Amino acid sequence: MLVDNAAMQLASAPGQFDVIVTENMFGDILSDLAAAVTGGLGLAPSASLSDSGPGLYEPVHGSAPDIAGRGIANPAAMLRSTALMLEHACARPEEAAALDAAVDHALGQAPTQDLGGSASTEEAREVVLRALTGPATARTL
Repeated sequence: MLVDNAAMQLASAPGQFDVIVTENMFGDILSDLAAAVTGGLGLAPSASLSDSGPGLYEPVHGSAPDIAGRGIANPAAMLRSTALMLEHACARPEEAAALDAAVDHALGQAPTQDLGGSASTEEAREVVLRALTGPATARTL
């Protein structure tokens, strides 16, 4: 599929795609579009995998230097990237599912500014930790 057609179809009917394999530049463009379709860069995890080797797991959004140190970053993409790593690199599917569920819970309970909420990065983190461990343990991690 040509990349311009892929972009149009990704924007208009994203459910038809499961995996898109492309070279780096087009993959970067399409992954940003896919992130926008799903609600924003703060929600989009990624994994760069090969037939051999451990893979690279990171949020689609990169380091976001424009908001560094302000406490407003959405940690969901980073946490979901960690869940991908748990599942694929560490063979820990139960832990990956638990982390994904905790992130889902936090997105509903403490949405960050990029999602129209007011939760800080720290507040979102606390909700995820409480969902995983309970309130007493979350404060010690």
